This record gives sequence, structure tokens and C-alpha cells, in this order.
Amino acid sequence: MYKWIIVGGGIQGMTMATFLLKRHKATINQLAIIDPYEEPLSRWKHCTNIISMPYLRSPFVHHLDIDPFSLQAFVKTNMYEWNTAFYGRFKRPSLQAFNEHCDHLMDDLLIKNAWIQGRVELADQTPDGWSVQLQDGRKVMGQNLLLAIGISEQPIWPEWTEDLNMKKASYVYHVFDPNLPSFDHFNPPITIIGGGITAAHLALKLSALFPNDVTILKRHPFRIHDFDSNPAWLGPKNQVSFRKEISYKKRRDKIRDARHKGSIPRDLHVKLLYRIRQGKLHIVDGEVDLATVSNGLVSLYGQGNHFIHKAGTILLATGFQPGLPGKEWLAPMIQKYKLPCAECGYPIVSNSLRWGPNLFVAGALAELEIGPIARNISGARQAAARIVSSL
Repeated sequence: MYKWIIVGGGIQGMTMATFLLKRHKATINQLAIIDPYEEPLSRWKHCTNIISMPYLRSPFVHHLDIDPFSLQAFVKTNMYEWNTAFYGRFKRPSLQAFNEHCDHLMDDLLIKNAWIQGRVELADQTPDGWSVQLQDGRKVMGQNLLLAIGISEQPIWPEWTEDLNMKKASYVYHVFDPNLPSFDHFNPPITIIGGGITAAHLALKLSALFPNDVTILKRHPFRIHDFDSNPAWLGPKNQVSFRKEISYKKRRDKIRDARHKGSIPRDLHVKLLYRIRQGKLHIVDGEVDLATVSNGLVSLYGQGNHFIHKAGTILLATGFQPGLPGKEWLAPMIQKYKLPCAECGYPIVSNSLRWGPNLFVAGALAELEIGPIARNISGARQAAARIVSSL
């Protein structure tokens, strides 16, 4: 029997594993990490690689290790070019430096020794803790269970894409679909649906590959924010009042209002404007209600059949469904063990992120306690610190 089972091998799960191991709350042989992919951070690396994100949005102190200055020390030790490893006044790390720091940390902690590739089918309480059954029939037994699953497997597909998906030829893709073909298979002109950071990175990448054949189609003007929520949410300035709020509906409203949804940092906006001035990228404003196909091209229409734009390939950068992740196996578990949930369906947990006996949550599942930063790297660090300090 393991001391800890962590479901989820992304940023959240790996941060928790790091804190458990480095705070000596578990050894690597007492740890089991269950994830559908072959290695740690696979989904993170896939999504960031697809859009060729050069720098993270978060500052250099936000990473998986316990010491806030660990990433900075790693860069110095490994003789990185400082000017390319970090960007801007917040010293945002390059994706390469961040990922290599993660890989170094995972190797140092022998994380792969705890890795169990598989998908969860159900989780049951036992007299000694929890039993997690995988879809292939294997069972993993542990004293404590941490749920660190996110929403990255819940991409948003607008209703108007349904008819396009029924066509024999492929005209529309979601950028974070694991089966997305390589971009050289796309039929230009290419239209990116979305106005947030994913759409912006994608537009810069594709407009270099297909100059003058890429358009961003967005519903709103570009929203310029350095971070995806006010930095005051990182500390007590906003968190104290958030935790004092007893209404979970109001907490959910605060989370929704605090997030700068569909926003981009200023430097990315400048790069987009430069690419537009070069004539390599186009911007169209509008909200699609209907799509039709004729002669190998997709015509996009708004309300009242108002024509908006025409494309050969459509790429959705529309984000993810906010609904409860892992619902197919979490819902029966919630019902069976009467786990407390708010009206939005998300867990109601203690200050230490305990949801039930020997059951903890992190990431999206912890956001009614951690707040709008819960899904971010900073939220992962805070969640891990809270849980570990409560043990």
C-alpha cells in the first residue's frame, strides 16, 4: 500500500509530489502518481509546444520546486544566456528553461519510479484509505488520495462547429485536440477563433508559416493584462476576504469576476500589431452563429446570416469547459460518499484542502478555497504548501 496516491501528473500533481518528497512526508517508494500519459507534464508540454509559447506568463518564482529561487539558480548553474532565459520586468521564464528545470527536478526526485500510466475508472474508500481502480482493471491502494486533475481535456467546441464535424473532409480543429494534425496539412487561408493568449501565440506561429493567410476572428477587442488575474490574489490582500466569504455562490462569482478571461499580456499585443502592420496577419471582429461549406471553403456568418469571413481551415482557440473535471468517475464518488459540493458542482473543502477522510484536492478542484489562481502554477504551490503543512 502506498502512503500517497496522486491522480494527475501535470503541474498540480507534480508540484504536490515535489513538496511531499522534499518535506519528507513521503519517500518515492511510498508515492503513486496516476496519469493517462507516458511521462510527467505531457499535457502541459503538448499544449505549450503546439502554440510555440516562448515565455510563460507567470514570473520566475512560480515553478514546481519548494525554493522560490530554484529556477533562477538552475539557470545560473547551467550557464543559460540570462537575457533569453527570462523576459521583461517580471522575469518571466522561457518555456525551455522552465521545462528543463522541471525535467531536472523530476529526474532528481526519481519521479518516474512512482509513475503509473492509466485512466481512473473509480475510487473507493477502504478501512485503511483509498482504492483507485484503473480502466484496465488494475487497482492502486493508498492511505491518502490527492485529486490533481484539470480541465485540459474538456475543450470548448461551439455549437456551430457540429455540422462541420459531420463533413467527410476536416475543416475545423481545436488547437488542443491530442489528434491535431501537423500544420502543413492545413488548407489555407486559416482562421483562428478566439482572442486570448492561446489565439495570439498561435497567430504569431501560423502567420510566420502562412504569411497573409492567417486571420484572428474574435468577439471582443484585445484585453490587455500582464497576468490572468490581479496579482493581489497571490497574497492576503484578496485571499483573506475571499476565505471569509461564507457563500460559495459568491465565491464562484468572485472567481469569475477576478479572471481576465481571454486576455493577453502587453508584449504579445505589440507583437501582434507588428505582424498586422507587416500584412502577414489579419484581424476580424465578430461572433459566429453559423458555418457553411462550399467549394472547399467555410463561410462564417453571425446573427441574421450576416457574412463575417471565409476560411479553408478553422482552428479553435476557445479554451476549456469550466465544468467539473473527471465527472464520469467523480460524480458517482461524490454521491456515494456524500462529498460536499457547491451549487457549481465543485468541492467544498477545508482550509487544508481536505474534501473527505484522507482525501485532498488541488488545481481546479480547489478553486473555491484557493481562489482564481488555483489552476495556475502559483495556485499549485499554495495548494501543496497548505496540504503538506497540515500533515
